Amino acid sequence: MEEDHLPIVLPVLDQMSLAPDENVLDVGCGAGWLVSLMAERVPEGRVIGMDISDEMVRRARRNYVSVENSMFVVGSVDEIPWDANFFTHAISVESAYYWPDPARGLHEIHRVLREGGAAWILINFYLENLHCHQWAKQLAMPAHLLSAGEWEALFHDAGFTNIAHRMIPDPTPAPESYTGRWFQDAAQLREFRQIGALLVHGTKSEL
Repeated sequence: MEEDHLPIVLPVLDQMSLAPDENVLDVGCGAGWLVSLMAERVPEGRVIGMDISDEMVRRARRNYVSVENSMFVVGSVDEIPWDANFFTHAISVESAYYWPDPARGLHEIHRVLREGGAAWILINFYLENLHCHQWAKQLAMPAHLLSAGEWEALFHDAGFTNIAHRMIPDPTPAPESYTGRWFQDAAQLREFRQIGALLVHGTKSEL
């Protein structure tokens, strides 16, 4: 996962401009690689990785036991097991389209962010990139294929302001031939990467 997504995640981390004392939530943290990466950037803060999978959380705890300013918890975005107004940033990479109820998930993220905090969602499965649509038949779980505008509307309805989106192209060169199951051929993979992932972000307004 880290190898596949690092080229699109690094530009997002740069845009987040994390200060050393930030508290960050990673929603759908998987095996924890992004938590570890962000923990290096917030040595005086804390990064919490949350995943719905017990196995993933156990794996993350084993992998990053030495990262002292991190913690991994089992939980769903529908009901985040954390107090309100705590995190300065929340990020979710390649997870949001799996959420059973994206509207409720964004409301929960808004709840646990402090005033002025920001939410960041990065996904490769979205309406504008036609080269991912075939994934709907192959993904192990039901997934929401939404447009950038629909995601922005969900952010707005959850209470976020300063909402914006952009595409993050993946500079990784495509192989000359492709025999995997996600794309028809190398040309389609190349086009998919050129269009890039969708980043949507917004801010919890200060009262």
